[in-house]
Amino acid sequence: MQYLPNILFLLALVAGIGFFTRNIRRLLRNIRLGREVAPEGSRSERFRQMARIAIGQQKMVVRPIAGLLHIIVYLGFIIINIEVLEIIIDGIFGTHRIFAFLGPAYDVLIATFEILALLVLVAVVVFWLRRNALRIRRFWKPEMKGWPKKDADWILYIEAILMLLFLTMNAADFSLQQTGADHYVQAGAYPVSSVLAGLMSGWGEGTLVLVERSAWWLHILGILFFLNYLYYSKHLHILLAFPNTYWGKIGPKGAFENLESVRKEVALMMDPDADPYAAPPEDAEPPAKFGASDVMDLSRIQLLNAYTCTECGRCTSECPANQTGKKLSPRKIMMDTRDRLESVGRAIEANNGQWEPDGRQLLDDYITREELWACTTCNACVEACPVSIDPLSIIMDMRRYLVMEQSAASQELNVMMGNIENNGAPWPFNQMDRLNWKDES
Repeated sequence: MQYLPNILFLLALVAGIGFFTRNIRRLLRNIRLGREVAPEGSRSERFRQMARIAIGQQKMVVRPIAGLLHIIVYLGFIIINIEVLEIIIDGIFGTHRIFAFLGPAYDVLIATFEILALLVLVAVVVFWLRRNALRIRRFWKPEMKGWPKKDADWILYIEAILMLLFLTMNAADFSLQQTGADHYVQAGAYPVSSVLAGLMSGWGEGTLVLVERSAWWLHILGILFFLNYLYYSKHLHILLAFPNTYWGKIGPKGAFENLESVRKEVALMMDPDADPYAAPPEDAEPPAKFGASDVMDLSRIQLLNAYTCTECGRCTSECPANQTGKKLSPRKIMMDTRDRLESVGRAIEANNGQWEPDGRQLLDDYITREELWACTTCNACVEACPVSIDPLSIIMDMRRYLVMEQSAASQELNVMMGNIENNGAPWPFNQMDRLNWKDES
């Protein structure tokens, strides 16, 4: 019975990490359904971008209030993980405050954890008020109804509970240290929980131990639950912001990808010695599908983008099409892509790892043509995203499919593009007559 708590803790830890690992494998499998593409820039450029945007939070502080609050929560998440490491070691080996040997450094660590925990609580309250009391417009768009709204609130509740459990655990621990209880070594500085400990004055040692142990268990189990909840939540960006900014766009934000097949055709048109009517070689590969109609046609980076979306709505609030009442919401584009990818993943699991078409696709069943054509390609959404997500690339790939595979553009666009293809210019003049204007003078 002496080692029963350690065994139970180890089982909980293995189960929590096991489910988390399963979710990560599922995530990677789904992302690998996309096309493999070469990353932009050099490794050093990508690392600098990740350090600047993901680690340095450069784009978060563009909106100072939300940015500062997010940095507090971000630092709390990073630094308090040291405390989680101590809890894990104590849980496995039955020790208590294993890092206490650090002495004054441990005092600084615990004090820092507590101040951050208090600041996180304040930030969570402000975030909740911004979403639910102030009702900031970008949090109340149509795509945020139902689960997205509940998920955002639940995350705030979980973070608040975890911080309160941490401070309660420390308050009871501090009280037990003052009474000289066995197993509770004198270690740490408690600027916040020492105040809470005043509420526990007069409590017996048994009650304090019960409170401390209960808060300790609930805190670590809550962290394991939160770790596995991430996969189903918009807060997956806590993990994916780093690879997403690493693989994000390095070059000019407004640059579009050139299709090799189109480039060759244009080169052929520009070659005065080429025969435009020559038949292709017999061994020539058939043309690839142009653009994207479903998630498998998108690149792995685009699918990583979809999973990384924080649903913060900065992209949508900056979108001029959305501001003027159009149906387009860049945030919804990313959410729809993720939902379709999850649907495909579940179908693959149900079919023993094989994909069988389900009669649905990203185009039309999730994202409408009206949304795609509402985009002005101004790139405001890409510029606004704090974690380097590129909704415009998905919009343009789906537009490319509509135009090049289905000729489903408007009549005016189809006429113009037909002229470019046949005449090398948007006007309905034969190439031989293109320079006739010079003779008119």
